[in-house]
Amino acid sequence: MIEMTLREIADIVGGTLHDVPDPEAKVTGSAEFDSRRIGSGDLFLALPGERADGHDFAAKAVDQGAAAVLAARPVGVPAIVVEPRLGNTRAIALAHDTDGSGAAVLDALGKLARVSIDRLVAAGGLTVIGVTGSSGKTSTKDLLAAVLAPLGPVVAPPGSFNNELGHPWTALRADADTRFLVLELSARGPGHIKALTEIAPPSIGVVLNVGTAHLGEFGSREVIAQTKGELVEALPASGLAVLNLDDHLVAKMAERTEARVVTVGLAGNADLRADDVTLDENARARFTLHHKGESIPIQLAVSGEHQVGNALSAAAVALDRGADLATIAQALSDASAVSARRMDVRTRADGVTVVNDSYNANPDSVRAALKALVTMAKASEQPRRSWAVLGEMGELGEESVIEHDKIGRLVVRLDVDRLVVVGAGRPVRALFQGSVQEGSWGEESIHVPDIESAIALLDDELEPGDVVLVKASKSVGLWTVAEHLLGAETQQEAAR
Repeated sequence: MIEMTLREIADIVGGTLHDVPDPEAKVTGSAEFDSRRIGSGDLFLALPGERADGHDFAAKAVDQGAAAVLAARPVGVPAIVVEPRLGNTRAIALAHDTDGSGAAVLDALGKLARVSIDRLVAAGGLTVIGVTGSSGKTSTKDLLAAVLAPLGPVVAPPGSFNNELGHPWTALRADADTRFLVLELSARGPGHIKALTEIAPPSIGVVLNVGTAHLGEFGSREVIAQTKGELVEALPASGLAVLNLDDHLVAKMAERTEARVVTVGLAGNADLRADDVTLDENARARFTLHHKGESIPIQLAVSGEHQVGNALSAAAVALDRGADLATIAQALSDASAVSARRMDVRTRADGVTVVNDSYNANPDSVRAALKALVTMAKASEQPRRSWAVLGEMGELGEESVIEHDKIGRLVVRLDVDRLVVVGAGRPVRALFQGSVQEGSWGEESIHVPDIESAIALLDDELEPGDVVLVKASKSVGLWTVAEHLLGAETQQEAAR
């Protein structure tokens, strides 16, 4: 965050100063909503949470060095106070905002981020890059950070910090030394991406795909496409839109932007094209990248064939910013999984490989993960047993039962050895029944009621060399299964 006085921040956000002895005192650090992470010169954000209200931690934050608090009411310590705003439907980041205080602080945070970004861009040193898509945003964001790092300092969000809180919070991490700000843009309805682009206007936009994530909120893939395209509509004529030519709904977005368009994909007419794609025993892709008559082999360190398109998108941005193919190839080969619980592949000492892709799930990402699982199991000289431990995919609306049934049937068609369906409710029952009806399975597929039952089953039946995929929507909390499987090995080693 660039340095600003408390008076200046109050003017920007439309707030008033309370208990501020020196209005010219400066915020020299970052904006932070977790009082445990406050450092000297930071601005503390008083936001409502599930168990506590940030206003109650204002004094602690100032004691720890915060220059002031951004709040919706006076808190007895230096604060910039904004009026509560009820009925703000854009505040998708806050489920516990009952009095409008969170909406007010978020709105103020967005205004502050916008001014900070505008000043940094005007100074000529910052490029803002936005990434959206139904799946793959976080992986692509991590790859972008890797390929841009040789060109200058990069700020990118940790994990999937991509909504009305994470977006401005990340934007305010950029300072005068930052050359690239890489942002994910998520949405649960039309207008959400447009609102995020107004907080930190991008000059480069990357659209990966249009799938069925959040189908319950959007209603159709066409509405999802319309919303994802809000990113390219926000680009200036001098900007760049990177579009996946293999997804026809994304390719059509070229008509919706004034920016230059660069296409990526496997299609022969893509501006950046991949061919000769092969996968190793950990489903890591090797391919040849072609661009303007040049070509170079790429070996990815992240798992899943779907990462090829993500890597092409990252390469397109880096090429536009001045990187050469050799530098990009090296950066991609060195780029490991950064964000937690996303195709995180680890092998225990007994040879059991755990694929922790449990951060979130939608039909497209589950299909990609299952294909990677099968590749890992069949790629070695000695075929390995494959296990898919799956839970509910949320936010699919009326299509939920149908989509879960399709995944159950796909598990059989891909020849996964064992399926463990975890949880209750119609969608997961449909997943289980889909597998049984597709393959007339017996013990190959099992439906267990909870995480504890899944763990007990795996502890009892896993054998050395097995490959286990763990995947479900974030709300299911299925990562505890993966973490148990990896932790069990640690406990056994300690016992020895």
